Amino acid sequence: MMKIMYTIMMSIMVSMMLMIMCTLISKKSNMDREKLTPFECGFDPISSARTPFSIQFFLIAVLFLIFDIEIAIMLPMITTMKSSNLTSWTITVMVFITILILGLYYEWKNNMLEW
Repeated sequence: MMKIMYTIMMSIMVSMMLMIMCTLISKKSNMDREKLTPFECGFDPISSARTPFSIQFFLIAVLFLIFDIEIAIMLPMITTMKSSNLTSWTITVMVFITILILGLYYEWKNNMLEW
């Protein structure tokens, strides 16, 4: 128990020291009009840098990331099948896939997948 407390105290002290050192060392910069403008090779910007984007594109991108992470989580499950209890492994995989399928069904019913 003392090792855990010692480790926690040391990590808090190190992080606090780093934050204090960064605050002392950091250089304050004056934010003037020229520094706040977007940089385009010295020329005036052609269009606004704050153009709106399609929310549908954002939702599709988030869905892609979710299913990409799903694959990254599922691949190691195959290798752990040999070294773990088969019933607990099966239950874990089924619960994981069920949650993903329910999420996909929810998105489909709310027309989030319509472009």
